[in-house]
Amino acid sequence: MRMKRVAALAAAATLALGLAACGGDAEEGTGAGSKSFAAGSTMEKLNKAQKIKIGTKFDQPGFGQKGLSGKPEGFDVEIAKILVKELGIPEDKIEFVETPSKVREDKIIDGSVDLVAATYTINDKRKERIAFAGPYYEAGQNILVKKDDTTITGPDSFKDGTKKVCSVTGSTPAEKIKEYVKDVGSQLVLFDTYDKCRDALKSGQVNAVTTDNVILLGYIAKDEASFKLAGDNFTKEPYGIGVKKDDTAFRTFINDTLEKAIADGSWKKAWDDTAGKFGAELGSAPTINRY
Repeated sequence: MRMKRVAALAAAATLALGLAACGGDAEEGTGAGSKSFAAGSTMEKLNKAQKIKIGTKFDQPGFGQKGLSGKPEGFDVEIAKILVKELGIPEDKIEFVETPSKVREDKIIDGSVDLVAATYTINDKRKERIAFAGPYYEAGQNILVKKDDTTITGPDSFKDGTKKVCSVTGSTPAEKIKEYVKDVGSQLVLFDTYDKCRDALKSGQVNAVTTDNVILLGYIAKDEASFKLAGDNFTKEPYGIGVKKDDTAFRTFINDTLEKAIADGSWKKAWDDTAGKFGAELGSAPTINRY
């Protein structure tokens, strides 16, 4: 009888230890132990490191702008967080790195960041240096003017050569507006951030700011008395996630995660909690381009 009792106690102890171990795993949540990735892949490396660097913008309302918390907030940021969760990395282990338009490819190539989510329009020229997952949103270029301006109604308004328009160095909008200005040297003013363009418009240094409509709607939402849009969108700008050119497995992982987010509603929630508050329309989910 004594031997049976000892055996029973030993079994109970073993069971208790097993339950405690299981409890420990559950408390780890999305830690490294709860995800499994192909050996040697970027996903495995990031998961094991339990940290990630993400390039985004700090000056774009609704997409990536530093809030009162000192951290960037917006749709791009929330999309990035969805990817990080799928990697099994805690949100507080994300390091957001300010990544203006002109340095996005450079930061990906030199390894300063692991990916870029920064109103990053997918185009063939950029694909020569880096790769894109997505798109996860399609914007359109537009023009921001002062509320009382009736002289600018669209990009053709710059063809007379008398009006100055501001955009950001290295951006798609800066290149596109060159098709409409009469004298690039005197009419196109370039800064490193759109905040500087907005300030230049407000002070009268330029007559307009041009970039994607959703970014401009963010500025209007914060200062409706000063600004308005002039005309309709005149381009299509598919936003993607930038990664190293040859990292096909990482790009596939991101594409899979984006499709999952669209299907389970987290993509729409990310929009509703950020840029959607400014009156911008989400529209239909874009088709992921698995090139």
